[in-house]
Amino acid sequence: MKEIGPKVIRDHLIDQHREFYPLLPMVVLGAVDAKGDAWATLRAGQPGFLSAVDPYRLRANLVRDSADPAEAGMEDGKEVALLGIDLGTRRRNRLNGTLYRRADGFDLTVDESFGNCPKYIQVRDVHFVREPAQPTSVPSHIGFTLDDTARALVEQADTFFVASYFEERGKRRVDVSHRGGQAGFVHVGADGWLMIPDFLGNRFFSTLGNIARNQIAGLTFVDFASGGLLQMTGDAEILFDHTSNLSFKGAERYWRFRPRRVVWRPDALPLRYEIVEWSPFTLATSMWEHTVPTS
Repeated sequence: MKEIGPKVIRDHLIDQHREFYPLLPMVVLGAVDAKGDAWATLRAGQPGFLSAVDPYRLRANLVRDSADPAEAGMEDGKEVALLGIDLGTRRRNRLNGTLYRRADGFDLTVDESFGNCPKYIQVRDVHFVREPAQPTSVPSHIGFTLDDTARALVEQADTFFVASYFEERGKRRVDVSHRGGQAGFVHVGADGWLMIPDFLGNRFFSTLGNIARNQIAGLTFVDFASGGLLQMTGDAEILFDHTSNLSFKGAERYWRFRPRRVVWRPDALPLRYEIVEWSPFTLATSMWEHTVPTS
């Protein structure tokens, strides 16, 4: 990355990215609350709700959502991360920077902007079931561990999103990323830890680099059929000692996550997704077959 980083990680939005973000009906955000907990969230809007004011600012017209635990880290002047991902085309681009509140949303100034490859993204069709600004009437459920409903969602998931961060010399760098695999690629252990295979990717190691330095992460799983969001924050670690005993095809290493706070938000998204095509990179991976590695 010392050689590649300056070539692919920019302090501005290139034209292709400025044209990309306004096409999206959904965006993924990563934020850190006052306690230092990381949260990932998904927010929706009619295409055009994201726009590039200039090469150094992305504007989001999004009303605040008090039910979203990530909102606590999205105050004026806070560092946040953003992932623009089009599940219909497998395109995705990321940025991080500082959030500045506006009456109808916020501007995000660009610290780092870069693109990602389309690996492990399942193609999905999307449609709105209500106007994005109309909140759901279904209440949230808050807990500290995964209940049966949450566990079932995780164990059937082929996609999740992860927020992470580290701080250095008074500067916080937040990241939010996508993870994909075959349905059930995340294993929930009897001890409550989520075991996750790490597949070959861009080798930027933005997520794992943050976890190596700061063992805090936030994961969000989506019920694409109902619009529900399962958001959790907790502790994460990389299992460096298990690389020689991998039983999961396609995995280069494992990492794991233990939730400390869990928020289930039924019908949180005004979108519904239907899977159209599996990623060939996803299909080249395997399922859990042997003993799951432990600490």
